[in-house]
Amino acid sequence: MPNIKSAEKRVRTSTKRRARNTAAKSALRTTIKRFETALNENDPDITLYLRRAYKALDKAAAKGLIHKNAAARKKSRLSRKLAATQG
Repeated sequence: MPNIKSAEKRVRTSTKRRARNTAAKSALRTTIKRFETALNENDPDITLYLRRAYKALDKAAAKGLIHKNAAARKKSRLSRKLAATQG
């Protein structure tokens, strides 16, 4: 345990941030997984799930949760998966 007051605060804030980031990343993965399951099940609302995944990726990149190029790469791969099943 830290003895310095500012170090104690850093421990508290980093713990809060880590918890928030973990939850946000989990929600992002869940959104992407929902799209992929809808894709496998030929769900008629597939474009809705794709839009939700895009939005979640863009938000994660804006918050610094993932790198913007990683978000772009994931979006590209999701759209390629959709195109492969439709065409």
